[in-house]
Amino acid sequence: MTSEESPEQQLISKSARKREATSLQELGVQLAGLPDAEMGQLDLPENLVTALKALRRLSSRGAQVRQRQYIGKLMRTIDAEPVLAKLSERKRKHDMEIRHFQRIEQWRDRLLAEPAGTLQELLREHPRADSAHLTKLLAKIDRERTEQRSPAGTRELFAYLRQLMA
Repeated sequence: MTSEESPEQQLISKSARKREATSLQELGVQLAGLPDAEMGQLDLPENLVTALKALRRLSSRGAQVRQRQYIGKLMRTIDAEPVLAKLSERKRKHDMEIRHFQRIEQWRDRLLAEPAGTLQELLREHPRADSAHLTKLLAKIDRERTEQRSPAGTRELFAYLRQLMA
């Protein structure tokens, strides 16, 4: 223990400090992967933003390692909690979008597998759906399958379901 260490640092083991520094460095590398617009929303210090952008441009492995260490050093000077909270919110939104997309895919796949029963179920669940339009789309998809053409109707069905479930 040196006289420069605060009482809190004296109570935390060296291994714990290393784990924290490593996790902050990994968080910094994660931030470097974000688009510039999202990085700008995090209210990061300018020198950290510059270092994160520089990491993207480096191709040499050794230079990347040094830059990651520098980013880790800069990350120790900021409060990581708000950054972690924003990243968590971003992940939650992304996960919700994926689940929504998967629901649309499931409806499309069910409509393609068994059109009659699934169409009625879809109309019950989504009363705004246009029954005539869906019937035409399903007929178009059936024609495309028998004629072995590209699945333009399937894409149209997906787009319609996406709009319906928005």
